Amino acid sequence: MAQHADSSKSSGAARAQVVGVIAAVIKWIGLICTLVLVIHVLLTVGSANPANGITSFFADVADPIALGFKDLFTPSDPKLLVLVNYGIAALFWLIVSSVVARIVRRFG
Repeated sequence: MAQHADSSKSSGAARAQVVGVIAAVIKWIGLICTLVLVIHVLLTVGSANPANGITSFFADVADPIALGFKDLFTPSDPKLLVLVNYGIAALFWLIVSSVVARIVRRFG
């Protein structure tokens, strides 16, 4: 009987550890997406050379992770367009990843 109790405690601890790792991975993915979007916004608003490898890398990576936000608003100023739309996408990733990580921890 004691073996069964020890076994269930260790499986519960293992499950909690796996859930914690999954939640941490979700949070890190959200933070990385947010960071890429913020760097893209800073490079664009700061008038970085679009032909530069670093600038084009962040622009290329930021486009797909901006989801449907990249053309949500269409101001005439291209810098304002990037600031608003990609900024909203960055907030989205930050908030959603935090909420999903919390849900995973709570129900995991």
